[in-house]
Amino acid sequence: MTHKIAVIPGDGTGPEVVAEGLKVLNAVAGPANLKLEYVHYDLGGERYLKTGEVLPESVLNELRQFKAIYLGAIGHPNVKPGILEKGILLRIRFELDQYVNLRPVVLYPGVETPLKDKGPEDINFVVVRENTEGLYAGAGGYLKYGTPDEVAVQESINTRKGVDRCLKFAFELARKRHKAKKLTLVAKTNVLTFASDLWERAFLAMAKDYPEVTTDYAHVDATCMWMVKNPEWFDVLVTDNMFGDIITDLGAMIQGGMGVAAGGNINPEGVSMFEPIGGSAPKYTGLNKVNPIAAIAAAQMMLEHLGETRAAKAIEAGIKKTVTMMKSMGAGRMGYTTTEVGDLVAKHAVEAL
Repeated sequence: MTHKIAVIPGDGTGPEVVAEGLKVLNAVAGPANLKLEYVHYDLGGERYLKTGEVLPESVLNELRQFKAIYLGAIGHPNVKPGILEKGILLRIRFELDQYVNLRPVVLYPGVETPLKDKGPEDINFVVVRENTEGLYAGAGGYLKYGTPDEVAVQESINTRKGVDRCLKFAFELARKRHKAKKLTLVAKTNVLTFASDLWERAFLAMAKDYPEVTTDYAHVDATCMWMVKNPEWFDVLVTDNMFGDIITDLGAMIQGGMGVAAGGNINPEGVSMFEPIGGSAPKYTGLNKVNPIAAIAAAQMMLEHLGETRAAKAIEAGIKKTVTMMKSMGAGRMGYTTTEVGDLVAKHAVEAL
């Protein structure tokens, strides 16, 4: 079977880290008997500045034909914030119905965490974030714009269908993970009495179908506290779009920083997209200094999603062995260049096969 993958290197250091991810994928492809076919797209700031195009309808239709999308980073210093993010990232998520944002929060051996006395055995959980509804649905508007009496309304849209399918993904994941099989709903039932009530009622109703999964609830503010104090309490967390956006950035910090954090935008029945969590880091462009581990981990997630478990586990082993050799996860402080890190992961991943 050939896996056809769309590659969007994007802006800034995106092309550099994507190159290392592809290097690792190509290294394991032969020994793992994988057939990978890539089609590259130049979506991003440079294309927008040259042509005025953000995401042409023809390109979006092409993306629907792939098994997965591998993304570098979106964000250009000469493009007003929001144009590329909404026009490319959010549009792909919404148009391709990538209704789950999947964020593993894993502390690799040898990687420093800012949390005192916590190690890899303590920080190993997954956040399942609803990805196409909530405050990000774009519902709302202005009244008396630009005047002293201006009113801005931003509405959170939560449908039972959208909540249920996200919850089902989370319950299934909790059932399959080799940990506590615990699923924690993160919401704010004491204040957001409509949206959070819908989430809680749907959560409790679905829990009856998964007796092997232990269920738990935490307010989002308490979740932030416990992620810092006792991250070992968590296995799988499920939450809405906005809360998920916030707690996954906190998760990235406790796992060692944006340089090691990867995520997926998942449509279990369609096309999914995988990316490093960090931005385009334009000040490091071309310096061969930025950390590619997150992009390589995103490639690992992509292989897992495609059912190539053996190759994915080899890449994970390659990452773990490599990060123990790195001095720091910060750009320019790794002890190795971007390309050297990619070479090391590729070498160690092949050895693990």
